[in-house]
Parts: sequence; structure tokens; C-alpha cells
Amino acid sequence: MKGFPTFEKTNIKIMIDLNSVVTPSPGIVPRKTGDEYVLVPVSNNIADMDGVYTLNETGAFIWEKLDGKSTLTEIVSCMQTEFDVDAETAKNDLLAFIAEMKKFLIIAG
Repeated sequence: MKGFPTFEKTNIKIMIDLNSVVTPSPGIVPRKTGDEYVLVPVSNNIADMDGVYTLNETGAFIWEKLDGKSTLTEIVSCMQTEFDVDAETAKNDLLAFIAEMKKFLIIAG
């Protein structure tokens, strides 16, 4: 499909539309530690400590922008300002992050 970047991870193919709005999955509990986030999957009120995912500063910034209102295009613009990078770099970093999070069902949308 034209206009949708595609990322292939193992046998998973993920289509991403930059006009889409992405939100964290309800089964993920974030914990902020300094500039990083630790994402803990929770099922039936029990944390899955084997599935903990740690985000670096860039990942934490993106995570905070996944508010259910901002489009991925808007997040790219925020990343350009925050990290002083060009649009292509910000877009590639964001799309790689989204693809990785979707692979592990950490985000929806």
C-alpha cells in the first residue's frame, strides 16, 4: 500500500499510517525512573516481570506523547524540536519504535 511504511520483524508485517493515533495497551503499566520508563505487562492484576520493557530517553519521550490525541505526524514534529533532528530521522526513529511496540503488543492503534 502506498503511503504506509512497512516494517518486517521476524514473520510479523506491520503497516503504519502517520496520520494514525496510537495509544498504550491497557495491560501495560508504565513506571518512570529518571528519564526512562519501565513498561510492565499486567494480566489479572499480576505483573509479568519476564516481559518488562525498558525505554531510553527517546522512547520515554515518545511514550509520553502517545496520549490518544496526537497523530504520529505531530509526534514527529515534537521529536524534531526536542532532539534537534531532521524530519526524516525523527520519522524513522518513531516508526521503528512503533513497530517494536506493536510487535510486543505494548501499544494499540
